[in-house]
Amino acid sequence: MLLKYDVLTQEQVTLIHDETMKILEEIGMEFEYEPALEVFRAEGQKVEGTRVYFKRDFIEAKVRLAPSQFTLHARNPEHNLVCGGENIIYMPGYGAPFIHEVDGTRRKTTMQDYDNFVKLAGASKNMHMTGGTVAEPQDIPDEIRHLKMLYSSIKNSDKCFMGSAEGRERAEDSIEIAAILFGGKDVIKEKPVLISLINSLTPLKYDERMLGAMMAYAEAGQAVVIASLVMAGSTGPAALAGTLALQNAEVLAGIALTQSINPGTPVVYGSTSALSDMHSGSLSIGSPECALFISASAQLARYYGVPSRSGGGLNDSKIVDAQAGYESMMTLMAASVTGINFVLHTAGILQYFMAMSYEKFMMDDEMAGMLLHYMKGFTFDEDGMAFDVIAKVGPGGHFLTQKHTRKNHKKEFRTPQLSDRTAFESWSKEKLDTNQRANKKWQEVLANYVPPALDETIDNQLLDFIAKRS
Repeated sequence: MLLKYDVLTQEQVTLIHDETMKILEEIGMEFEYEPALEVFRAEGQKVEGTRVYFKRDFIEAKVRLAPSQFTLHARNPEHNLVCGGENIIYMPGYGAPFIHEVDGTRRKTTMQDYDNFVKLAGASKNMHMTGGTVAEPQDIPDEIRHLKMLYSSIKNSDKCFMGSAEGRERAEDSIEIAAILFGGKDVIKEKPVLISLINSLTPLKYDERMLGAMMAYAEAGQAVVIASLVMAGSTGPAALAGTLALQNAEVLAGIALTQSINPGTPVVYGSTSALSDMHSGSLSIGSPECALFISASAQLARYYGVPSRSGGGLNDSKIVDAQAGYESMMTLMAASVTGINFVLHTAGILQYFMAMSYEKFMMDDEMAGMLLHYMKGFTFDEDGMAFDVIAKVGPGGHFLTQKHTRKNHKKEFRTPQLSDRTAFESWSKEKLDTNQRANKKWQEVLANYVPPALDETIDNQLLDFIAKRS
C-alpha cells in the first residue's frame, strides 16, 4: 500500500504531542474504575479521587511498549490478518440499532439482520473480517445479546471477528468462547484472536464498563482498539487542532493502562472524532473535518509506532443516495490513502452510525474493491510496460485482439461488481439505479452463500457454554 500524503507537518505532529502531554500532566483524566486507579497508583502516578495526573515520561515509556504490528488469527488461517505497517483491514459497520430499507423506511435491527451482515462480510472479497456488533439486534435481550452475536460470527464465517466491550463480564465471556474455538486461553494469549473496541467518554474520561473490558482483554493478551470520538464544538473545542490534542490524550492514556497491565498488549490507536453540526446539534461524520481527523490520526499512530483505526464509509445521509455516496467515498478514501490500518465502519453505515443498510453495504463493498485496486498502483514489469505489443500494433492500430490484452486485462483492470458501465440502450431496458441494483445483489449473495463448516465437537461446546451463561 503506497501512502499518498500527510495532512500534518512533522513540526505539527510534535506540537500535538507536546499539547497532549500538557493536558495529561496538568488537567488529567477521570478513570471511574478502582482496579484501573490501583494500577496507576502502583506505577507512581498522581491519583486524586478518580482523576489521574500523568507524568510525561511515564506515558511516553508505556506507549513505546506497544507493538508496531501484530497478527490476528482466524478460524481459517488463510484469513489471518496483520494489523499495522502498510496493511489495511476493511470490515462492516458497527453498533447500529436500525435498518434502513430500500424503500426509505426504517425499522429496528433483528438477529436475522446480524446473521445476514456476517454472511455478506464472509462472502465479500473486500471485507477482510466480519467485525463485531455489525448491527445491534433489538429482538435479543441485552443480557445475552453478546453471546448470540459471537456465536453468529463464528458459525457464519471463518474470518476474524471482534469481542464484546460491554464490561468485564462480557469481555471474559468473549475470551472463554474464543478459548473454546481455538484450543485454550494459553493458545490465544500466544496468538491473539480477538480485537475489541474500547471507547473513551469524551472529554477526558473512561467509565467502568470500558475499563473493565479493556483490562480483561489486556490480561488475556487480546488486542484492543482504544478509540476517542471527540465531537468538535460539543464534547470538544470548536478547534480542529485542539480536538486532535484532546483525542490524543484520551487514546494515549488508554494505551498506557494496557501496557501497565501487560506490556506488549496489541493495541490500535483509534479515532472516530468528527464535529457537532452547529445548526442541528447532531454528530456529523460525513464531513471534511472528519476526513482530516482520520488522516491526522494515521500520522499520529505512525509517530507513536502503533497501528491505527478510523471509520470508513461514513456519512450523514438517511438513505442510499448521492450524499451517502460522495461523503462515504471521501472518508473511506481518506482512511485508505493516508495509512489507516483498521477500518471499522467500512460498509453499510448510514445516518452517523445510527443505521445499517443492505444496499449501502453493497455500495461500500464496491468502493472498497475500487480503493484496494487503486492502492495497488502500477505494474512496471515487462508486461506492465507493454513495449512489445505497442511496437506490434504501431500507429493507428488497436489492441483489442492482441494476446497481451487477453492475458493482462483481468489482472490490470478491475471488473465492477455493482457499477453499471453498459450503453444507455442496454441500461434503459430495466433502468435500475444503484440502490435497486444493490438490492438485487445482496439477495443474490445471501442466496448463494454457504457458511464454512464448523467442527461439531467445538460447535456443541460453544452451544453448551452459551446455554449456561444464558
